[in-house]
Amino acid sequence: MLLQRIITASILAPLVALAVFKLDHLYFSILWAVIMLIAAWEWANLAEVKSFLGKLAFLFALVLPMLFLHFWTYVLEIITQLTDYPEIRNYSGIIESLMIPIVLFWFWMMLKIRKSGAELLEMQLSKGKKLFIGGFVLVSAWFFLTRLMILEEPPMTMYLFLLIWAADVAAYFAGKKFGITKLAIEISPGKTVEGMYGAIASAIVMGLCFTLYFNFSALTIIDFILLSVITVMVSIYGDLFFSAAKRIRGVKDSGSILPGHGGILDRLDSFIAAIPVFYAGVWFIRWMYS
Repeated sequence: MLLQRIITASILAPLVALAVFKLDHLYFSILWAVIMLIAAWEWANLAEVKSFLGKLAFLFALVLPMLFLHFWTYVLEIITQLTDYPEIRNYSGIIESLMIPIVLFWFWMMLKIRKSGAELLEMQLSKGKKLFIGGFVLVSAWFFLTRLMILEEPPMTMYLFLLIWAADVAAYFAGKKFGITKLAIEISPGKTVEGMYGAIASAIVMGLCFTLYFNFSALTIIDFILLSVITVMVSIYGDLFFSAAKRIRGVKDSGSILPGHGGILDRLDSFIAAIPVFYAGVWFIRWMYS
């Protein structure tokens, strides 16, 4: 199993780098949308949607807000570039306000799991509520990653991938070597507090290396390292959130599309949670020092 995971990861990592550095923003957005729609198909299964038409309807329901957000974003960007009217420029701030509910959701979920993971497993939600939560999470992940690509240079997006990959690896080995205290035993018995500390340590190292390489100012370095740590912490609980969904459904993996990894959600669970938090932090740091 470990060998399969290593082989799959060694194939996927260069493909991710090519997509980030070589694809036009539009094509990257389309590719990421396709990936999120595959993840949505898996989520529909976790939400106990059994019919093919039901799953297809769920995907169609996500495509509509994706198209709306895509055209809204690009139209506003064109307007803000061409006009000198500040009242029109201010409308673009509405886009940034969309990050507030999803960031609050992930912080709330982190606190909820930390307080009592067992309560999350016992929550009785209707199929419609499960689909709404999944759609909200996945559309947000698509939107804010594509927005990060638009507003920042490709290295910033690549850094987010590297940050989460490094945290996953560090958590695995730190947990294996030092793990004693369970992080959320009801949801994922294998995850430990010591593994989380390993992931946090990797975030500090990654943030420091990235900011020093790109010559960030001293204050920005501190802020960016803090953002990296917060992003990694949220990503860990994002992983636990999807693990809880699988445990409630009674399945080990969300799918089988990736050998050794399971489904798309199995591979991107922590990343999906990290995206809006990282984007919000980068936006806030840029705004604070602009």
